[in-house]
Amino acid sequence: MSMIKLLHAADLHLDSPFDGLPEAKAAQRRIEQRELLGRISDLARDQQVQLVLLSGDLLDSDSAHGETAEGLVRVLAGIPADVIISPGNHDYYSHRSPYARLHFPSNVHIFTKNEIECIEMPEISARVYGAAFTDKYSGGLLGGFCTSKKTGTTDIMCIHGEVGKTSQYNPITEDEIAASKLDYIALGHIHQASGLKKAGDTWYSWPGCPEGRGFDE
Repeated sequence: MSMIKLLHAADLHLDSPFDGLPEAKAAQRRIEQRELLGRISDLARDQQVQLVLLSGDLLDSDSAHGETAEGLVRVLAGIPADVIISPGNHDYYSHRSPYARLHFPSNVHIFTKNEIECIEMPEISARVYGAAFTDKYSGGLLGGFCTSKKTGTTDIMCIHGEVGKTSQYNPITEDEIAASKLDYIALGHIHQASGLKKAGDTWYSWPGCPEGRGFDE
């Protein structure tokens, strides 16, 4: 397995309404959220990462402000690495979502189906698996999945979901994580950073919500 330097982020929730704040304060908080994009791009460049994994809920809804959606495209185009996006339950993929309407640069790869697919990345000796939410809810996607190991290739998954059989948001079990034989699963949905976890030989984590929307985040 080759070593890959990656950046994993999720749950930016850009253009959250901040209903509990006065409009002027809410607008300021949305501006501060948008600044996250530039910080992610700067970090990717400064740390010379080879792969950026964005595991869903980058946007708070499919009706993001035009300047936010266009800013997302512009910032991602400036990242000198491949970027993988797995839409989540808030920014799920549909014909009306910004992911479908906007023209993203060639370094950005967006999963569009509610089933696991694979992107081959021979330039970094990796395979990246993932899927998209195509509605507000998703059944479990990882059950029965197992990658066929290939010598010298790192197997990664970028996906939105949570551990727990009763979840309506792509429920995942630790047994399924272990059975996947993946090297790393980059998850989104849980707003508390988990730190690195391991099931079987597979590492996984949630990076958390980088710009809290309330005192509980």
